[in-house]
Amino acid sequence: METFLGIMIPFLGTTLGAACVFFMKKSLGDLVQRALAGFAAGVMVAASIWSLLIPAIDQCAPMGKWAFLPSFLGFWVGILFLLLLTAGFLFYESADLRNGGLGLLLSCGCGGALAGVLGGKPKKKRRR
Repeated sequence: METFLGIMIPFLGTTLGAACVFFMKKSLGDLVQRALAGFAAGVMVAASIWSLLIPAIDQCAPMGKWAFLPSFLGFWVGILFLLLLTAGFLFYESADLRNGGLGLLLSCGCGGALAGVLGGKPKKKRRR
């Protein structure tokens, strides 16, 4: 019974959250949508740090001062993979953030931040 509840509670929370977005997407302003997307990104970053990265570093504690290295490398390989994936989607202009997953949204956020740091400007899509 505990396993069932452990699966159903996050499932119901995700379903209710998705239902709110589905039914309210036209009535929310752009600022509210951006704020909610930023909040979701922050929650996912916090979850990845406290639930994945810190336990991975703790598991590598016998490595001494290099215990951070496997987690550090894995984190950056994942970021680069998402950036390459996003670049591929944007190259073929087949990505639509409304239909993409949270990973695509986060990778676009990282790519946008990187473009902002490097002084790049986002490209506008041309209508065909």
